[in-house]
Amino acid sequence: MSYDIRVLEPADWDRWFSTLELAFGGIAETAEVRELDRAVTEYARSIGVWDGDRVIGTAGAFSFQLTVPGGSLVPTAGVTMVGVSPVHRRRGVLTAMMRRQLDDVRALGEPLAVLTASEPAIYGRFGYGVASQKLSAEVETARVALSVPPGTDDVRLRLAAPADVLDECEALYARLVPGRPGMIARLPGWERRMVADPAEDREGASPLQCVVAERAGETVGFARYRIKPVWRPGSVPEGEVRLDDLEALDPAAYAALWRFLFGIDLTSRIVAGDRPVDDAFQHLVSDARRCGLRLRDGLYLRPVEVGAALEARTYAAEVDVVLAVEDTFCPWNTGRWRLSGDAKGASCERTTDPAELALSVREIGSAYLGGCSLDSLAAAGRVRELREGALVRASAAFASVRAPWLPHGF
Repeated sequence: MSYDIRVLEPADWDRWFSTLELAFGGIAETAEVRELDRAVTEYARSIGVWDGDRVIGTAGAFSFQLTVPGGSLVPTAGVTMVGVSPVHRRRGVLTAMMRRQLDDVRALGEPLAVLTASEPAIYGRFGYGVASQKLSAEVETARVALSVPPGTDDVRLRLAAPADVLDECEALYARLVPGRPGMIARLPGWERRMVADPAEDREGASPLQCVVAERAGETVGFARYRIKPVWRPGSVPEGEVRLDDLEALDPAAYAALWRFLFGIDLTSRIVAGDRPVDDAFQHLVSDARRCGLRLRDGLYLRPVEVGAALEARTYAAEVDVVLAVEDTFCPWNTGRWRLSGDAKGASCERTTDPAELALSVREIGSAYLGGCSLDSLAAAGRVRELREGALVRASAAFASVRAPWLPHGF
């Protein structure tokens, strides 16, 4: 490829972003979203591929911290804004950007890179594995009852403009981040993205609304949502509650928020598009079949430095295993690694000892947050057991009590 790869300059942002829009179909973002994207762009971590005076490829990264099993926040590159001009596809542009980007991530000392994929087939060849899933639901509230735990009636709810309570909602979110793998500590400026509300993107729904849960004067939960009015012939109301976000510190606050959403007048359905796969509302409802539950891929994760990545998390059971790792795109990871760890910590170092499990870096990425078991990957032929018993022990060690979840895209 003879094109020029450059670090993005602020003066070139509009042309760079327009190329990204073109790669995603040519529909321009609203002015509000465009300015929010500009505000959080990390120019030193964003690159453009140039053909003469034209931008033909874009890629960027955010300097995130990602929660891993054990609760630690690990420096992580959040890969974003990846696009190639339609007339420059299949010419090595994407591969060149991924090569440059992963080299830069390694140089910065970040052991992990993550992304959300517009097309799942794209990123596996660069070593990214599906590390978490997300649950969507369409709850028929007119036909599903809700059973709430003791203490729910002690929670006070109040409506507030989303922007007016943004600080307290962000503080609550920050308290929850260490408790679930896959969550991201939001960077300054990202809080504005949580309440972005362009009228053009509402699809007939109301402006964003917020309900805050309180107990003894403390904020213990919140939900952000929209209402889409729907009327059947004969003036029968069947509106939708479109849930954007719901977070709570305890079961009573959580249930109080769901009960509120169930009871909103003129609605008969809650549509939630991005919830953790172990979301507790599934145990509050009387009929899960009428909740329209569906799963899809969420966060994709790639260990950039295998040893540092595996040392950064803890393990649910004691583990001592030699992994034969294959990584064709980042060959510095290829080889045998001895992973030793437990709930207190871990070490992962190169070794010449015989391998007990063989897998690629992509499978490590899938299993890393505990949402996908090594045993399941082995059943698909993607992990090979070389020493009897190693698979069961390692699979148990990589597990997570809570399912990993990415609450929002980037």
